[in-house]
Amino acid sequence: MKIGELSRRSGISVRMLRYYEQEGLLQPSRRESGYRDYGPAEEQLVGRIRLLSEAGLKLETIKTLLPCVLNDRAELMLCDEVRATLCREIATMDQRISGLQTSRRILAGYLGKRA
Repeated sequence: MKIGELSRRSGISVRMLRYYEQEGLLQPSRRESGYRDYGPAEEQLVGRIRLLSEAGLKLETIKTLLPCVLNDRAELMLCDEVRATLCREIATMDQRISGLQTSRRILAGYLGKRA
C-alpha cells in the first residue's frame, strides 16, 4: 500500500510516517516507480509505535522498546534494559505531574481570590 493508505488506516500523518522512516523505524520497500510500498508488517509496526506513543513515550524511548514488543497490545518482554527504561519514564512523568499539580494549584488560587 502507498503511504497515504497507511496514513488513513493507521491514523498517523504522512509527514510522521516519513519521519519514522527517516529515524530508521520504518523501512518500506520501493516500487519500480520509486513510491514507498508498505505491507502488513509495516502497518503492524506503526500500530505498535502509536500505542507506545499514546503511553507518553518519546521516539527515542520507543526505538529502545520496539524490539521488545511482543504483540499488538504493546506487551513487552521485560528484560533489565526495558525495566530500567520504563522506570526512568515513570519518574519523568511523575515530575511532570507534580509540576502540573503545582501550576493547577496556583491557577485555582487566582480563581479563588476573584470568586
